[in-house]
Amino acid sequence: MHIVLVDMPWSSIDAPSLSLGVLKRRVLDVFPDAAVDVIHAKLDYIDWVDEHVGFTFEEYDTFVSSYFSGHSEWIFSAALNERPRWKVAEFAEFLGGSVPEPMLAKATQLHELAPLFIEETAARIAAMAPDVVGFTATFAQNAAALAAARAVKRRAPDAVTVFGGANCEGPQGAAMHRNFPFIDFVVRGEGELAFPQLLSAIGADGGDGGEVNEIAGLCWRGPSGESVVNAVEARPLPPDALVPPDFGDYFEQHARSLAGSWVEPRLTVESSRGCWWGEKHHCTFCGLNGSLMQFRSKDPGRFVAEILSLVERHRVLDVWVTDNILDMAYLTSMAPRLQESGYDLRIGYEIKSNLRRDQLEILRAAGIDYMQPGVENLSTRVLTLMDKGVTGCLNVRLLRDAETVGINLNWNYLYGFPEESEADYDSVIDQVPALHHLMPPSNATRLKVERFSPYFDRPELGFGELHPAAQYRHIYDLPESELADLVYVFDSPRRGIDADCLDRLRRAVAAWTDAYPRSRLTHCDLDDHIVLVDTRPGFSWHLLDLTEPLELTVFRLLDTPHSPAALVRKAAARHDDATEDRIDELLARWRELGLIFCDAGQAIHVAPAVANQDLMRLDGENLSRGEPLVPALAEAAVPVGTPR
Repeated sequence: MHIVLVDMPWSSIDAPSLSLGVLKRRVLDVFPDAAVDVIHAKLDYIDWVDEHVGFTFEEYDTFVSSYFSGHSEWIFSAALNERPRWKVAEFAEFLGGSVPEPMLAKATQLHELAPLFIEETAARIAAMAPDVVGFTATFAQNAAALAAARAVKRRAPDAVTVFGGANCEGPQGAAMHRNFPFIDFVVRGEGELAFPQLLSAIGADGGDGGEVNEIAGLCWRGPSGESVVNAVEARPLPPDALVPPDFGDYFEQHARSLAGSWVEPRLTVESSRGCWWGEKHHCTFCGLNGSLMQFRSKDPGRFVAEILSLVERHRVLDVWVTDNILDMAYLTSMAPRLQESGYDLRIGYEIKSNLRRDQLEILRAAGIDYMQPGVENLSTRVLTLMDKGVTGCLNVRLLRDAETVGINLNWNYLYGFPEESEADYDSVIDQVPALHHLMPPSNATRLKVERFSPYFDRPELGFGELHPAAQYRHIYDLPESELADLVYVFDSPRRGIDADCLDRLRRAVAAWTDAYPRSRLTHCDLDDHIVLVDTRPGFSWHLLDLTEPLELTVFRLLDTPHSPAALVRKAAARHDDATEDRIDELLARWRELGLIFCDAGQAIHVAPAVANQDLMRLDGENLSRGEPLVPALAEAAVPVGTPR
């Protein structure tokens, strides 16, 4: 049997498809004599466009990042619907000037060229004489993958077409199979078991019935071509069944492609599936994991061996872990093994934002230096509406300690939650200048209601009137009732803060982003002194030397969030002057100086620690005598490994 697996635009060009790598490995384990080829059409597309009309990384990055506006999928809509210039004017009107004219012109140009690329790709696949052609569909891949599948079926009608991936979860997969008759099968859910079972059934009887009706989650064609939908398996795969990927020749093609001059390639791996937090408290806006929330993680030793094997085979040190959340047990099992490997790894992970500094240090030592922490907001009340299980001060602690340890972060500031108020944002906005030295959010983004999220499933939470997002009407030629089952993102009534508050939030985030490269705030604890150095543009002071015993105690306590009452209680055990008025006065002064962040009755200091012991000893004699601080300390007092 010859199986061709296809990765269409617009998945990430800097990494191979993990799902197809896993499927290839799984198929070869079950059918050692099978031939399995992976078509990296996303790389082919970049080179093809560059050859025809030219392509820049900035253009590509704009399109690949436009999932929520529909830009990327609309480019392939003419090919999908087999109608030249499909809704060109309508899509431009839908965008309403939100996209610069040169980018809209480029998108329109690519839209007109897309049918030719699809036909050439389909011709290449058909020439390989495949028995089965499998397409992965995640986020913005649907239009391109569907168009290619139709073209392949036309050229090679005996080839069996199969779809799988995140866009095929639950009712989405059933709607896809129902509306596009050129798709023979849709695998819903985890494919490691279902896909080999399907291949076995196809080999046995051509997929005309028989065993296919016993494959959990499968969508297949009945005798008259009708869509038949099998029930999804309720039990997720155990961690031992999660096989490592086979990435074949992806890295060789990436090196030859224009993509190789744009971005360095990275490995993609998974150590777990599901979300242990979501099992207990499903974040209200999160639609990840579909119906398979149950958390499972690989044996840590096996996972480390998997990473190192891929690193050695492909000579790539950059690794992205696709997990939704870090298994906390990995801090004492997986992380030490990675550190002991001796490789200069650069690993990205998603984490929960309540990790402590000592836990971040463990991960940083293991090579995990890039994180998506799910900070989302800095207001405890809004975070409670999300059911995030953290506070605003804990999120600020994460930002501060990541700066100390030298870990890069990527996060968005989400707004638009039912029952949020202007007051939830005003206090944070007022304090943003104190945070200019910490990693800013990528942007301020209104939440989108996603399928499988509590906001989608439970209208009583505030979004009772949902419709398929407007961009889908410019991509698919389907009625609203079918789109309602097919798509992932939904338009909803506007909730939360008003336009004026939103404008203040966006201006605060923009100022934060602008100030970050030139902003520093650090503290150096020298036992009887704490020296702070500040270069943030919103504050006039530069050096501050804390010497009073009460100040030192309170500042050290504020390494973690504390209420004023807790500070009084703890400090009073050591200092007679630790009164409520004295603590309140101290907090008010420090807030004015931008040393602390306050939210929901708690405070935390925002100054990353100087981690280099040599700096901490720098001219200590002068400091202890109270003499002027040496200029060298002010110049050097930045956290070691600060991500810049």
